[in-house]
Parts: sequence; C-alpha cells; structure tokens
Amino acid sequence: MEQLVKLVMERTGLAEAQAREAVKVVVGFIKERLPEPIQAQFDTLLDTPIAGNVAEQALNTLGGLFGGKKES
Repeated sequence: MEQLVKLVMERTGLAEAQAREAVKVVVGFIKERLPEPIQAQFDTLLDTPIAGNVAEQALNTLGGLFGGKKES
C-alpha cells in the first residue's frame, strides 16, 4: 500500500497524510464490493511490488477517460 500512497502523492501533489487517507478510502470501497474470500487476497496484492504498477496503469487509464493526458 505504501507504493500506492507514494504514487498518489506524486500524481496529485497531496501531502502524505491526505494521500494515505485517499488510498484507504478507495481500497475500502473496492474491498466492500469483493466477495469475502477475495478480500484477503486483495490485501495481499496491495503489499506486493506489482501493486504500484497496477495503480499507475489504472491512473493512466482513468486520466484518459476523463480527458486528461493518457501516458503510455
């Protein structure tokens, strides 16, 4: 989850405390919608190095959807 916080800080300019809270809100939102057995797996995924790469790709895609510059 630390990689996600860092990525949010870099992309948004938010302070660490604000970025951390934003990540917690989004992660909580996603977890509430996952089946219970998958929720624990989701937590495990967040603690792996791949989480930062997945988050960066998601932010790039969302930026493109909302008219922002889509990075490759």
